[in-house]
Amino acid sequence: MKIKLNSVLLLIILTMSTSCLNDNHNPDHSHDSSFYIDYRSLKGLSDGIAVIELDPEAPNFGNISSKLELGVGVLPHHIYYNQNAKKMFTTALGGSYLYEIKTGEDSNGQPKLISATPIDTGENTVGENIFFTNDGRYFMTFMGGAGGPKDGSIGVFNANNQLIKTIKAPIQTNPNQFIMYPHGISVNEEKGLMMVTSTIHPDLTTGMGNTCTLLDLNTYEIKETYQVADSPTDLSAPVEVLLLRGKFPQYALATTMLGGDIWMAPYNSTTKKYDAFTKIFEGSSQGLGWTLEMYIDDSNKLYVSFADPGKVLVFDINNLPQLKLLKTLDADKGAHHMAFFKTKSGKDVVAVQNNLLDIPNLNSGTISIIDINTGKKLGTVDLRNKYGILPESIEGTNGPSNYMHH
Repeated sequence: MKIKLNSVLLLIILTMSTSCLNDNHNPDHSHDSSFYIDYRSLKGLSDGIAVIELDPEAPNFGNISSKLELGVGVLPHHIYYNQNAKKMFTTALGGSYLYEIKTGEDSNGQPKLISATPIDTGENTVGENIFFTNDGRYFMTFMGGAGGPKDGSIGVFNANNQLIKTIKAPIQTNPNQFIMYPHGISVNEEKGLMMVTSTIHPDLTTGMGNTCTLLDLNTYEIKETYQVADSPTDLSAPVEVLLLRGKFPQYALATTMLGGDIWMAPYNSTTKKYDAFTKIFEGSSQGLGWTLEMYIDDSNKLYVSFADPGKVLVFDINNLPQLKLLKTLDADKGAHHMAFFKTKSGKDVVAVQNNLLDIPNLNSGTISIIDINTGKKLGTVDLRNKYGILPESIEGTNGPSNYMHH
């Protein structure tokens, strides 16, 4: 009887404790619609990371509740969670190029930025994208490499944030298999493959790329470098690559920044590589340019941002190699990174960060909140005029805000 009574008391206590915990995450205090943004200052002040409310139905819509300064000229570039979402990082174009970010919650259960720890990247400069693998490694592209005019590298880090390998393959050594100006990165762990793009020299003038390079995930050896352009002289600047994996059709997708297009290559189970890339969507045919990011939401639709004139195109990828355009969403000039969430009333929305490197005419400095189902723009946060900053990237405060990115 005593055992049964203690069990009942324990159940009551646990129920009460759970209720108290849930009180910190009820609709009034939930941070499902609060997001982290990397930002650059337009006033010569410190660049950093901020927490911002993006639900247009919230009374504090567009308000920044927490900021973490990283330094003048750091230019934080892209926020990532590690594989189990226990750690958060941001890459940077300047400063230390890579930082681990410590976060917490305030007394109301709202996300709070606490500190940033620089990570040693060795000779590697200009931090871009990261991919975390299940074995504890993570791979990071460095568009500047060691600083040469045709440089670029991939850093391999362990779970303790130690650089354990720098992968380099200069075009001067082998013009048929090389790594140069790497930006986008994607991995298919099941197949043991990794692919990076060749985009543009960090100064945006010295040189441009038009290829993607496939590597062995474990030996780090190059398997093939693919042309992702109309011709060898077409400097299309592939910017992002996505190796579809798991339940999705096994293709590689790539976006070309200067080409303004989407390219695709099928996986070949015989060669254990991808076949040649072909163009499957030409942006210029629809008045679109500067193709940037690719995301897949939880309904398995592909979202692609076009910075010029600021659109997000939604595709059905269930019947690849046929890429079916479903709808076009209007954002602002510089449409770039995205995050997906539900508003307080249950609307499915995408938040689009509109800025690319403060490039003229691609730097609106806004975040657009768009109803995915109706296409209606529900709200806009003007960070340029409200705070004197430009958003560089966006990520959820409860973990990754998308099903699949790179």
